Amino acid sequence: MKRIFLFLATNLAVLAVLSVTLRLLGVEGILDEQGVGLDINSLVIFAAVLGFGGSLISLFISKWTAKRMMGLQMIETPRSSAEQWLVDTVRRQAEQAGIGMPEVAIYQGAEMNAFATGWNRNNALVAVSSGLLQQMDRAEVEAVLGHEVSHVANGDMVTLALIQGVVNTFVIVLSRVIGHLVDRVVFKTERGHGPAFWITAIVAELVLGILASIIVMWFSRQREYRADAGGAQLAGRNSMVSALARLGGVQQPEGLPDQLAAFGISGGKGLGDLFRTHPRIEDRIARLRAVE
Repeated sequence: MKRIFLFLATNLAVLAVLSVTLRLLGVEGILDEQGVGLDINSLVIFAAVLGFGGSLISLFISKWTAKRMMGLQMIETPRSSAEQWLVDTVRRQAEQAGIGMPEVAIYQGAEMNAFATGWNRNNALVAVSSGLLQQMDRAEVEAVLGHEVSHVANGDMVTLALIQGVVNTFVIVLSRVIGHLVDRVVFKTERGHGPAFWITAIVAELVLGILASIIVMWFSRQREYRADAGGAQLAGRNSMVSALARLGGVQQPEGLPDQLAAFGISGGKGLGDLFRTHPRIEDRIARLRAVE
């Protein structure tokens, strides 16, 4: 679990910074009609700016964040035959997928994992763990690389950012509507907003954010199936099945940070199927084997 946590944590951090900044600038004041009710139009505009702002900023700095959080060793000039093979394989797959050559990197980690990130399909990054290179054969590594290149070719990062932006917007709107109702109906505030509004809005935003993550996790699982199919096309179905089987047949050490989990080849178990970033390995293998 290394990629979605990176994206989501960055998104939440940016969202918090934007929220505090706009509040200090007095922008949220336009939402209070001095005792009448919420200005829904202004609220939606405010929420969209805030919600998509956090998500899109996270997207644009995703490569920068990954490089610093993961301590990536960028392969600019291959220093060994293994690194040369890695770069050549990614280049060939990128050409087959019709995308620009991604940056290639290795990070130190005992787990078998890999991830891809970047703000567009022609300016991406593909990274693999040292554990994956040590524990998989080249056919399996090639399949994993094909899976990650497919994520890039499918534009999964952009789609995830847009979905997260929509989710952020709804959460912000609904949390403030709930806070407004509690403030007016329960605490009988007649003008402006009292402490109950802010406390309720914050709590509602946290709860709704957790529930809304189910949507993001569902999308993440669907994109994994699609990336598996892309990896099978680029490296062969048997190699993709073999790589997945190896991932499912070992006890993984602690792996990718949660921020990056949704973009890795191997996902965590999470808090139940609704919160899984990845489908179960056996389901992914069954889906591949069912395709003629």
